[in-house]
Amino acid sequence: MDFGIASVAAITVICYLAASAVKATALDNKWLPVICGLLGGALGAVCLAVGVPDFPADDYITAVAVGIVSGLAATGANQVYKQLSKGGEE
Repeated sequence: MDFGIASVAAITVICYLAASAVKATALDNKWLPVICGLLGGALGAVCLAVGVPDFPADDYITAVAVGIVSGLAATGANQVYKQLSKGGEE
């Protein structure tokens, strides 16, 4: 199976932007991983249904799993950035 990195990266970017939008609201930030995971899972299913070329899934369960992992990667990328930007402040 070819690994369609572009579609997976696109899901991650969309989830990251959605998380940034949610941060601007009064919603508690503890819900961001859940939101990113659910949005990513939904986007994974949409990618499979639409027939995105080179999407790394052949069935909906795998597509949702790929989407969830991609969505959670957006949260992880944000945390890595925050930790690296702290640098030597401690």
